[in-house]
This record gives sequence, structure tokens and C-alpha cells, in this order.
Amino acid sequence: MTTQAATGSDFSWTAERARLDGLPGGGLNIAHEAVDRHAAGPLRDRAALRWLARDGSVHDTTYGELAAQTSRFARLLADLGVEPGETVFALLGRVPELHVAALGTFKRRAVFCPLYSAFGPEPVAQRLTLGAGAVLVTTPRLYARRVAPVRDRLPALRHVLLVGADAADVAPEVPGGVDLAVELAARPPAWEIPPTSADDVALLHFTSGTTGRPKGALHVHEAVVAHHATGRIALDLREGDVFWCTADPGWVTGMSYGVITPLSHGVTCLIDEGEFDATRWYETLAEQRVTVWYTAPTAIRMLMRAGAELAREHDLSALRLIASVGEPLNAEAVRWGAEHLGLPIRDTWWQTETGGIMIGNLAGLEVRPGAMGRPLPGVEASIGRRDEEGELRVADGVPVMADDGEGGELLLRAGWPSMFRGYLNEDERYARCFVGGWYRTGDLARRDEDGWYWFLGRGDDVIKSAGHLIGPFEVERVLMEHPAVVEAGVIGVPDEMAGQRIKAFVVLAPGVNAETAAGLPRALLGFARTRLGAVVAPKEIEVRDELPHTRSGKVMRRLLRARELGLPEGDLSTLETAT
Repeated sequence: MTTQAATGSDFSWTAERARLDGLPGGGLNIAHEAVDRHAAGPLRDRAALRWLARDGSVHDTTYGELAAQTSRFARLLADLGVEPGETVFALLGRVPELHVAALGTFKRRAVFCPLYSAFGPEPVAQRLTLGAGAVLVTTPRLYARRVAPVRDRLPALRHVLLVGADAADVAPEVPGGVDLAVELAARPPAWEIPPTSADDVALLHFTSGTTGRPKGALHVHEAVVAHHATGRIALDLREGDVFWCTADPGWVTGMSYGVITPLSHGVTCLIDEGEFDATRWYETLAEQRVTVWYTAPTAIRMLMRAGAELAREHDLSALRLIASVGEPLNAEAVRWGAEHLGLPIRDTWWQTETGGIMIGNLAGLEVRPGAMGRPLPGVEASIGRRDEEGELRVADGVPVMADDGEGGELLLRAGWPSMFRGYLNEDERYARCFVGGWYRTGDLARRDEDGWYWFLGRGDDVIKSAGHLIGPFEVERVLMEHPAVVEAGVIGVPDEMAGQRIKAFVVLAPGVNAETAAGLPRALLGFARTRLGAVVAPKEIEVRDELPHTRSGKVMRRLLRARELGLPEGDLSTLETAT
């Protein structure tokens, strides 16, 4: 067997598009599907957004109110001379204005690009320059810290729309600055969305800059077809749900599944302005009666470290589904969720470039702890065989497919609606992502005989040891199955004989006493050898109090390598992840 198509013989992307309304005059626009069609019907007075402000207050915005605010924003862009196709950037935290700006930009047929609010001035300037940002929506505080130091390098930036109580006082001091609230209030609450092609560009998402200049992935309005479908199939979204996606809005998950997907289903979308706190998160889940929760493995691990007793203190009975995204979810976390949260956690896999969930432990199907899951209906996946140097094997212009159980590069048959349509100003780079009609994900995985996919690591993270290609996550996953380990990071270090040898860094679980900890490295080496075999198991294990992370929670293997080898760590401000 060389390819694995998802189950669902009656599924088609054409039928999925028919589930949406489309514009009254024809065409497809994300904002119409996410807001206006609900505001014109029985969901008009339902809460679209429920914002939990940092001060503890709770604010609801109905679909009718959101339709009016986004229409005002579209009118403001038009009045400012922002033309369809120009780029509107947002440098904001988790606030409703982010949703208003994104959806209002779609209504204007301009292109929306979110920025991670923790970026320093250099990453902000780099992305605004690459994207030729005409408009920036941000707060006075973020502008002063992230934009003002580099404003003279941003000639394309004409307008700065300021959000917050002090915006009116600060606006005169900001070139092109206006108070967004004042400007919106001065505009009418109606806007007719102009004809929009499904192929019109709607979103620009920059991927991580960890390997050089960030790539700008372009997505079109047709992506909403996949967002809506995956929200139903993978996340089981239903009418009346309260949905909480904890991803930062500066990354693709926060946009695809924090804004577009839940609103396209007419559910109530929870927005939490605060940062992670285990007690407050449990209180939020309980008090807001969250039914579907989409979060990250890092957050799950932090809840695990906080202890099971804290989970038992809260009523989580409203939860129907918990899913994770952003990095692989280890098997122990899945089992912990089932035991202490009442539900197994369903891992999902996708990338900035795919725009939406491609593989997952889907709603209604069994959960296989540690597995990525199965391809969604409409998604065809396969594993491409790699040669001894780790390169994808191609014959007659077509990838050579691996056998079940064999590791290789994860491939997707091109053509799903949320597939990115290009890299900004990098046509050749985009073309290299495809071979023989398949999209090359760059991720390593294997498929078992039942058609389930298992993540092995990033292709550029692969460790070459004694002629073997080893994915670090495969080793990390096994180490985290040991009850004494809560987190692991695996790298390759130089070795005269093998080329590279595998070294692991682990963080121990709470309650592991000093006597036990002293003997753990040796015990873990034996545990790993038993599970992985001598070739794949680490040769050295070091216990750490903590591991370095990106701000979105992924272990920074690059920094582990740099510190281990005494290399320069570089500018860490750009070491962020896409989700």
C-alpha cells in the first residue's frame, strides 16, 4: 500500500462548500461565512465572542454587534484609502479588536497578517517590510516598544490604528496614528462586501524565522471551506458550543481556529486575555462551561505538573472534546487527560502551509495515544522514502513511497481548500515544496498497518548516527512515557565513530525525590534501550530543572545544541513557532 486516503466515501470538498452560504451575488468571503450570515439569521443575538479581560471582567459581543463592528472597520479602511490586496497587520494580544480587524479586513478584500505580540522590534520590522504593511493595528504600549524604534525603516506604513483607553492621548504623537474606537464609532454599521473570488488572497502568515528569513505563506478565501469542515470533523463543533482555543492570535492556529473556524459554526468563541495559570484555566473551563477545548501539549504538561488534585477540584463535566496542536502530544499526556480530565486528549497535525488540520485523532473515533491520527476526509497522505543522506527519493518525477512501518517524509496530495497558494515573493521556493503533485511537509513520520500516522520529527532536526536517520521526537516520546519524566529534549552531538550520538535532556516530574533522581539517568538509559533498541536510544541523559522554550512552548533543540557545543546562541527574538 503506497497511499492512505481518509475514510468517508461520501465526502467531497464541493459538498463542503455547499454547506456555506456564499455571497449573495456569488463568490466566497470569509467574513460573510463567519459573521454576516449568522447576524442575518436566528443567531444574531447569540454571543460570538466572550472576552475574559485581564482585570477579571467578562464582555460578550453578539453576532449582530460583531457584524456592525467589522463593517465599520471595512469602511474605515476604505476611507483611509486602503485598497483590496493591500496588507493590514495586527500586533495585538488576545482582545476582541483582533477579531474585528481580521474580519473587517476580509470584508474590504484586503489581506490580513497577524503578528506575535512578544516579537521584538527587529522581527516586527522584518515582517512589516516583507509584507509591505500599509496599516498596523496595535496598542500604544506595543507601538512604543516594538514599532517606534524601527518606524523610520517602514516607509510603506501609512496608518496606525491604536487600541486601548489611552489611544486618544497617544495618537497625535504617532505618525499616521488614530484612535480606533473613535474612528469606528464615526462610521456606519453597514458594509456591502464586494464581489470576492474564492481565490482572492485573504491571509498572510509568516512562518518561524529559525532557519533564516521568515516565509510568508499566502492563503485565500476558499480556506474557510476547510476551516468549517475540519471544525466539524476533527473538533466536533456544534450549535450552542462554547469553544476555547488557547493559541496566541499572532500565529496561524490562533487565526484559523481561534477566529475563523468557531465563528463559521456560529458558536461562542472564548477569548482569554490572561497568560497561563493552572488554577485560573481550570476555573475558566468550569465557570464558562467550555464544551470544546483546543490547546497545546505544553499547556497540558504544565497542568500535569500542577497535579491531578487541582483538576479534581473543578467541575469539567461540560467538556465534550479536548484536542491539542502545535507540537506532538506524548502518549502519557493522552492517558493523563483521560484519567484526570475525563477525556482523552486528541492530537492533531497541520502546518502554517496547510492552513487547517490534515491529520488527527478525529471526533467519534478511537484515540491512539502518541499517534498523530488519521488523515481527514478529503486529505490524501503518504510517506515518501528517503535515501541514506535523508533526501526524498524520486523516480520519473514522482516520490518513491515507503512501506507501512517505514519512516520517511510525510507527503500530502495537493489540492485541499486551505492549502497555501504561494510564498510571498518567493515563487521558486514555493515550487520546491511540491513534487509529482505531492506537497512536501518536511516532517518525518511513519504509517502503521492500520493507517495511523506517527510523528518522528522535523526533517531538519533529524539525527544521523552510525548510518541511521533518527527523529528526535521518537526518542523524546518514549522518555516522557517514564513516570519520572515530565519533559524531554533530544539532540545529536558530534561523535568520532558514529558521526553523531544521541543526547537527551529531561525534566523530572514533581515529587521525584533526590535519592531516586540520582539514579534516574542510568535507569532511563535502560528504559529507552528496552523500548527503542540500542541504535535509537540515547547514549547520554542529563537532568535539568527546565528546558529552553520558544514563547509558544516548544523545546528549543537549536538552543540545546548551541549550549552543549559552546556555539553562539544568536538572536533568540526570532526563535518562535508558527502555532
